[in-house]
Amino acid sequence: MLQWTRRKFLAAAAIVLPLAMGALGTVTEAAAEKVLRVIPHADLKNLDPIWTTAYISRNHGYLIYDTLFAMDENFKPQPQMVDTWTVSDDQLTWTFKLRDGLKWHDGADVTAEDCVASLERWGKRDGMGQALMGVMDSMSSPDAKTIVMKLKSPYGLVLESIGKISSNVPFMMPKRMAMTDAFKQVEEHIGSGPFMFKADEWVPGSKVVYVKNPSYVPRSEPPSAAAGGKIAKVDRVEWTYFPDQNTAMNALISGEVDYFESPANDLMPILSANEGIVVEINDPLGNIGFARFNHLLPPFDKVEVRRAALMAMKQEDYLAAAVGDQKFWKTCYSVFPCDTPLANEVGSEVIKTADIEKATAALKEAGYDGTPVVIMQPTDIPLLSAFSLVTAEKLRKIGMKVDLQAMDWSTLTSRRAKRDPVDKGGWNMFHTWWIGADVIDPMAIAFSGNPDKGWFGWPTDPELEKARTAFAVATSAEEKKAIAMKVQERLWAIGASGELGQFFVPVAYRNNVKGLIKSPVQFFWNMSVE
Repeated sequence: MLQWTRRKFLAAAAIVLPLAMGALGTVTEAAAEKVLRVIPHADLKNLDPIWTTAYISRNHGYLIYDTLFAMDENFKPQPQMVDTWTVSDDQLTWTFKLRDGLKWHDGADVTAEDCVASLERWGKRDGMGQALMGVMDSMSSPDAKTIVMKLKSPYGLVLESIGKISSNVPFMMPKRMAMTDAFKQVEEHIGSGPFMFKADEWVPGSKVVYVKNPSYVPRSEPPSAAAGGKIAKVDRVEWTYFPDQNTAMNALISGEVDYFESPANDLMPILSANEGIVVEINDPLGNIGFARFNHLLPPFDKVEVRRAALMAMKQEDYLAAAVGDQKFWKTCYSVFPCDTPLANEVGSEVIKTADIEKATAALKEAGYDGTPVVIMQPTDIPLLSAFSLVTAEKLRKIGMKVDLQAMDWSTLTSRRAKRDPVDKGGWNMFHTWWIGADVIDPMAIAFSGNPDKGWFGWPTDPELEKARTAFAVATSAEEKKAIAMKVQERLWAIGASGELGQFFVPVAYRNNVKGLIKSPVQFFWNMSVE
């Protein structure tokens, strides 16, 4: 009996040992896989970066899609998917040749026809895209690698438009996706970029996974902001969403994650004190706080009510509450970022008022009738949650009824697209921020005065639109500056939005993360984990 048992044991071991070795091999292979583990600034809910301007969707887009041109660190457009291009002597015909080796994630070749369809869809949603399409006579693809744009008149922002760095970015998609109505989300997520989206591993509200695209051929130039070689130095990028900032901080400190994109400023002293953590500002231009009114619904359908609300907004109060340490913020009464070429203070007296008594009197004179103001409050983004609370307090002080509705940011970005009445899911206000690069000139969609093509909130102002159109064709710096001042004057005159000041949000990461690209936008190529 003993001999039989021993023989049985040895036979079983002969089977188990190879299995164990195989399992060990699998573990070893998995351990060798390089994974960049990231805490993103928000939950990824909407996957179409053309349908929405949400920065989390834009960051998702940069991982899986590519662009014809891209902005370098000096905000100059550089070729990305394009190899060569020419412009006719009369500046009306632009011809672009795609570079070799471009393939979609499903293996199909990228064609000029795909790119034309992608540009047309983007041009229906983006401010610069709308302006470009306004001077477009035709756009065609005479062969698989050639894109031809014929303009009605010379236009000085062609490359700046198709190479813009942030929302909405003109990402290239396969034609079948690009033919989707621009006001509906695409249902596939196939790009040609350095990473591929793993739809089967996506857990909304928790985790997003991207894997290295083995077929991607990066450019030979060194990376510079969105331009240059996009080299995937890790096999996987995993976003893990933490609704609670303290939990997220502890995950970074413990090594559970490598990179924290947007930690709350009150966590900075703790993170900075940790020897294994690097805290730094990655975007020298910073962000612009934004309080957005819904111009379609009462009470903010009246310009006098909007301006009365603006008169109550004191930038210092918002920035102190939301950002904290003054070394990370400054007041700015220009709609264009301070310390940029078009910054000015024309018309800004309304936001400089910052006086509750004067705002109360203005609201009474405006004939406010007690209509409640629904403010959407994204509680999972501390900075925006604080903005919401400050506004709620100020509006109540001047005599408005406020309905502060808590939700997460991904829900807000879906709901803000609704033009419905409040009792059917509509809204009156929300808060956000724009990176400075997005609002550096009048072509930003945030400054649109066209309610059919403009951004959420939908202001109507033909005079504003006329000035924005003029800016697009202006040829001198002096002319552009004068037009920018006119645009700003109209934005303050109609009470388009509340500008809440300029601030800087540091990133935090473990010191084994290398290759971070300095840019207003978070990129994940060139980053490695050692």
